[in-house]
Amino acid sequence: MTHIGQDSTSFTATLPSGDTVTLAWSGKTDVGHRREVNEDSLVLAFPVFAVADGMGGHSAGDVASRAVVTRLAENAGASAIDAEAIDGSLSLAVEDMASGAGVTDLGTGTTVTGAALAVVSGVPQWIVFNIGDSRVYQLTSGVLEQLTIDHSVVQEMVDAGRITREEADVHPHGNVITRAVGFHEPPIPDYRILPARPGMRLLICSDGLTKELTPYGIRHFLLSNPRPEAAARALVEAALDNGGRDNVTVIVVDVLALNGEAATPPDLGVAR
Repeated sequence: MTHIGQDSTSFTATLPSGDTVTLAWSGKTDVGHRREVNEDSLVLAFPVFAVADGMGGHSAGDVASRAVVTRLAENAGASAIDAEAIDGSLSLAVEDMASGAGVTDLGTGTTVTGAALAVVSGVPQWIVFNIGDSRVYQLTSGVLEQLTIDHSVVQEMVDAGRITREEADVHPHGNVITRAVGFHEPPIPDYRILPARPGMRLLICSDGLTKELTPYGIRHFLLSNPRPEAAARALVEAALDNGGRDNVTVIVVDVLALNGEAATPPDLGVAR
């Protein structure tokens, strides 16, 4: 497990567009109750926030997840970031994995998902990215929305209408992903652009959380804990209480203000 960066209760940055944004964030991880090693890694390094879940059952999954967050962290403090920079970081991470301790000729891999604050079309926006089945959610005005789409066998079955979302949650092939960072292959993330708005909250998490909590449960803990540190801690503890069958990692990021304007009332639906 590699944890890069620290929690922040208030961080204000001036973007290349001249806009100012104030964020708060927190990240938590736990090995869970059934794993001997925590193969998850996370990075909290403005403007990039990401979770990587090393692939269990493969050689040196912790090496793979560490390589990804370490390369993404090299963008910390950048005045501008874009999808090309993220692509470059992931490609370098694949190269790093090849020389990692314990990695065989078969290679190793990891999921990755995250959000990077950027200026797109002249305005502050989040670049949301993912490879694999770790996820990013948005909570705004009490509404929880999953922003990423899993790269997994069961997601393809859901998309094809062969099983329901509820059946997917308990399907025996639930751990089989169709895309990863590693295995000597070029990484191919999906991207989504999302306007940064005061009062929005992002949740970035490994599947150790979503295996144990339904979207309803996730929404409950995000709404019940107005500060990122408390929300992240509550989510990890709930996942452990519900079984903790896998490593569990979460990052909670709040947009507190944009150009000095805070959400009034807070869009989360809770008082700060």
